[in-house]
Amino acid sequence: MSGAGALIPDVNSGSTPTHLQPSACKEMTMPKAYWISAYRSIRNADAVAAYARLAGPALTAAGGRFVARGVPAAVKEAGLQERTVLIEFDSVQAALAAYDSPAYREALAALGTDACERDIRIVEAV
Repeated sequence: MSGAGALIPDVNSGSTPTHLQPSACKEMTMPKAYWISAYRSIRNADAVAAYARLAGPALTAAGGRFVARGVPAAVKEAGLQERTVLIEFDSVQAALAAYDSPAYREALAALGTDACERDIRIVEAV
């Protein structure tokens, strides 16, 4: 068959057109996400330690994988020498769900409101 009719599969043939077979479709994956915490100042190290004891397991249970944590090996341009934590998640949605989870909320309660000043960013991978 030629012309536009050739684009319509023959439903009576019993075969699935090649372009509709599962092997022809790319698996859809969501980009990973990175949770970046930068601690600008720490006023209560005990509260931060209590937070860390709860936050680590909470974020790991929510699918987070700790990639880096500590002070920078080097800072450049306007970089600051401040404690930084980098956690990988399977998606932005997973990172946001981890932040909103009851276990992480418990960690935040242990941290309190005045123990530190920090910046948390969730960035989608390219």
